[in-house]
Amino acid sequence: MLKSAKRKELISAIKKAASGEMIWTRTELRQVSGALATPRLGVDAEVSLTQREVQVVKQLVDGMSNKDIGDDMDISYETVKEHVQHILRKIGVTDRTQAAVWALRNELV
Repeated sequence: MLKSAKRKELISAIKKAASGEMIWTRTELRQVSGALATPRLGVDAEVSLTQREVQVVKQLVDGMSNKDIGDDMDISYETVKEHVQHILRKIGVTDRTQAAVWALRNELV
């Protein structure tokens, strides 16, 4: 369900799912299965981070929280969260610690 789904749609989808009915279309299922089948990047893969993302990664390596990074870079906490999510997606890892390890292995810092 999309965040923008109306209350009525959400309730209907919950009822269908609870009764075992399929609520996704074939197209949606193909998109999800395609995304899950996409291979993760290897350590040696070429990754293009923006200058701002590189700044954020360097601060992740230093163990800084999103709030501290935001304060240091004079950007909002939410903006930092977005940068971190983009970084994780681009380098194919699932958490900040893995991103920091990736940055060290790739001599980003």
